[in-house]
Amino acid sequence: MTYKIAILGTGYVGLVCGVGLADFGNRVTCTDIDGEKIDLLARETIPFYEPGLEDYLKRNRKEGRFFLEKDPEKAIRDNDFIFIAVGTPSRDDGEADLSYLEEAVRTIARESKEPKVVVTKSTVPVGTNRWIKKALLHLNPAISFLVVSNPEFLREGRAVQDFFHPDKVVVGTEEEEAREVMREIFRPLYLLNTPFIFCNLETAELIKYANNAFLATKITFINQIANLCDAVGADVHVIARALGMDGRISPKFLHPGPGFGGSCFPKDTKALVKTGERYGADMSLAREVVIANERQKEEMIRKLQKLLGDIRGKRVCVLGLSFKAETDDVRESPAITIIKKLLQEGAKVQAHDPQAIPNARKILGEKVQYFDDMYQAMKRCDALCLLTEWNSYRNLDLDIVKSNLTGRVILDTRNVLAPELVKEKGFIYEGVGRR
Repeated sequence: MTYKIAILGTGYVGLVCGVGLADFGNRVTCTDIDGEKIDLLARETIPFYEPGLEDYLKRNRKEGRFFLEKDPEKAIRDNDFIFIAVGTPSRDDGEADLSYLEEAVRTIARESKEPKVVVTKSTVPVGTNRWIKKALLHLNPAISFLVVSNPEFLREGRAVQDFFHPDKVVVGTEEEEAREVMREIFRPLYLLNTPFIFCNLETAELIKYANNAFLATKITFINQIANLCDAVGADVHVIARALGMDGRISPKFLHPGPGFGGSCFPKDTKALVKTGERYGADMSLAREVVIANERQKEEMIRKLQKLLGDIRGKRVCVLGLSFKAETDDVRESPAITIIKKLLQEGAKVQAHDPQAIPNARKILGEKVQYFDDMYQAMKRCDALCLLTEWNSYRNLDLDIVKSNLTGRVILDTRNVLAPELVKEKGFIYEGVGRR
């Protein structure tokens, strides 16, 4: 059966889900209050970097399953399923900003003339979907609405792969009819034996936060072990490998670095802490993860200061601006935080990134000198600092690096280089927990 689906929001979540659901054979309309995004998509240009997404967009547009609409009200009226995929960024106090979602709910209530299934893909605090049900009933009591919490677990840089090969699909609802239609919409995934988790609204909401907070905790743990390795002379890579051999732990997310970033982990961990405060539950572990993650970024500055002495007046080459490889997303990127601190300390920064320079420039402006060629970015620099684990940085030609750098300091915050090879070339090498 073909379903008529509207997606409110064309960011990572909305666009990936939109083309994915269209690829399942549904008729999907994506809409956004930002008309420029719709214009870009109409030219089959993705407004952010996500490998593989453009191919799915073009194919489903060509085959008449994926549509674009500048008018959200029309998209709501013309479709039976409304997926909410708007942003829920952190406010200054750590709470999620639900203003875009609340406006979406009001618009859905106002424009609906027939029964709708409203599916929340946005990450929202516990109790939000319960509020959505009550709000829709209050604002438009004449229409029957089914409300579903269907949180996403897409990794930036692997989002398309994750949509079609998820490790789980969470469906939160108390209505059997809603369970059945969601089962049908995602029926193609049953062929892959994907585990479906059916639960109530609050459980689905909390699964998302618990999932991301646990992964953030795992990253923070291995970062602290790496810092201890630096202090005692141990090798964190050997320790992480040993930990990963334990089936209860697994090797994933045991990669030390400058701290986690992106649009999910920082925001969701802070929101979980706030939820605990609201309900009187102890979230001290999650709170410490937030604090420790900020300290880890500061630790990278201390490492560089130890290697260079006074940073003032020094020229530093930064490789990597995005919060991780395979994305142009610089939200909460450790690289951005570290660069800001270097600039405050009086350093001059020359930077390269395969994808994220335009987004970084919006934040850092022209205080940083940007280069399209990573080796050119190294010229006349006193130190090289690797901040993102792009594959192109893993096999640097060390002879070219040596001829371009003025100094001999390499700070490898992602541990992507082989320390013994770097030291053989005469560099002063520092990783994170490496010998």
